[in-house]
Amino acid sequence: MNKKLTYAGIAAMLLLVISGCGDKPTAAPADASGQDSTSVSSGAEGNNAGNDSPTATPAATSTPEPTPEATVTPAAPAATEAPAVSEKQSLKIKTYYTDLQQNDLIPAEVTITFKDAKQKYTEAFKSLQRSENADQIPLWNKIELKSLEFSGGQIVMDIHKPDEAQLGAGGEALAIGALSQMFFQFDEVKNIDVLVDGEQVESLMGHVDLVHPITRENNGL
Repeated sequence: MNKKLTYAGIAAMLLLVISGCGDKPTAAPADASGQDSTSVSSGAEGNNAGNDSPTATPAATSTPEPTPEATVTPAAPAATEAPAVSEKQSLKIKTYYTDLQQNDLIPAEVTITFKDAKQKYTEAFKSLQRSENADQIPLWNKIELKSLEFSGGQIVMDIHKPDEAQLGAGGEALAIGALSQMFFQFDEVKNIDVLVDGEQVESLMGHVDLVHPITRENNGL
C-alpha cells in the first residue's frame, strides 16, 4: 500500500513539473539589436526598391551632330603642255648693197636674229632693205615682202613692187644678183622662186629675164 502511495506521489510531482514547463513563455530573441537591424534592413530594402522604380532618370544619350555632306570638287583638267618656244639665235651673214653709181655689188657683214628657218630667211631678206652706211645703197629697200616660205631646199617669196622701186637695167641685174648671193650662202638653199603679187613674171622690172626658179647655176653671177 505504501509503495502505491509512493508511486502516486512521484507521478503527481511529474505531472506538476510537466505542466509547469508547458506554461513558460517563449524565450525572447537573444539580442534586441537583432530586431533593430532587421527593421533597418527592411528600411534599406524599401529605399532600394524606390531607387529601382521607373521614375529613375535614364542615362543621357548624346545626339551625333549631322556630318556635312562631302563636296566633291571636280578634278581640274590635266594641264596641257604649252608648245616649246624656240630660243632666238643670232647669226652673222653677208648681205649685199651697191655703190652710189650702181656699178657693182658691195658685200657687208650683218647679224640677224631668228627662232626658226622661216624667220631666218625673212630676216636675211630684210638685210637687203636697209643700210647704216650712206655709201652702201640697198637695192630692195622699196620692195614689199608679202610672204616667204622654205621647203625642200626651195625659197618661194612673193613680193609687191611699187612704181618707186623701179630701177634701170643695171640696177635690176644687181638686185637679182644681191638676192641670189645672199640666199645661196646658206648651203641648204637650192633654189629661189620670186613671185610678183602671186604670179611668175618674165622680168622683175622689165629689163632682165627672171628665171623660175633661180638656181646656183643660172643666177648669172
